[in-house]
Amino acid sequence: MLILAIESSAKPVSVAVYKVPDSTDTHGKLLGQYFQNNGFSHSRTLLALAESLLKNLELTPSDIGLVAVSNGPGSFTGVRIGVSAAKGLAWGLDIPVCGVSTLEAMAYQTPETGVIICPVMDARREQVYNALFEYCDGQLVRLKEDRAISLEDLAADLKAYDLPCQLVGDGVSVCKEFHGLSGCNVTLELQRFQTAYGVALAAVNSKPVPAVELEPVYLRPSQAERERTSKESN
Repeated sequence: MLILAIESSAKPVSVAVYKVPDSTDTHGKLLGQYFQNNGFSHSRTLLALAESLLKNLELTPSDIGLVAVSNGPGSFTGVRIGVSAAKGLAWGLDIPVCGVSTLEAMAYQTPETGVIICPVMDARREQVYNALFEYCDGQLVRLKEDRAISLEDLAADLKAYDLPCQLVGDGVSVCKEFHGLSGCNVTLELQRFQTAYGVALAAVNSKPVPAVELEPVYLRPSQAERERTSKESN
C-alpha cells in the first residue's frame, strides 16, 4: 500500500509518498518527498506539491491507499489547511485517512538511541508544544503526552531522566536560548523540521479513520477564541 503523507503544521510544508512494508518487502520505502520552507502560503502550495510529486513518480491518486496528515499541534492555520486537504483527498478517493501527532512524527524521523527525544515547536507566549519519546529495542516509546509547556517546566521534566536530551523541531532556537535547556543536543538541520516522511512513519503505527472523523488537535484555544472569551467575561 502507498501512503500520501501531508505536513503543514508549521512554516515548512511537505508531501511524501511512502510504500508500507508487506509480505513481499518487510522494509518500508520512501518513494519521494517534496519539501518547501520559503514562507509561501500552504493553501497555495500544498496540493500543487502533491500533484507534482505523484506525476513525477508516475502515479495517479487512485494508486494511493491511505492519506496521512499531521493534525496538530502546530499553527492553527497550517493544521487546518492540512486536515482539510487530507479529508478532501480521502473523501474524493473513498479511502481512509490517518491523523498523527506532529510531535510524534518528528520523533519517528529522529531514530536516535540512548537519548530522550524532545520535539519542540514554538507555541509563543513563552511556551513550546512538546512531548517526550525514547527508542527502546527499535520501538518508539512515548514518555509524555502532547502538551503546551513552559521552557522552565520542560527543563525540570528532563532532569528526571538519566539520558541526554535530543532537541528536534522549529522550537530548537527558542530552547537553546533558555539556560535550563542550553546543554541539550540539537538534531542536524536536515532532520530538524517537521516532514511528511515522519508523518508517514507515524501513520504506519496508527489507526486510520473515515475522512469524516478526522479532526485537528490544537491543544489550546486560538488567539481569536481567547479574545472572545476575555470579552465575554468582562
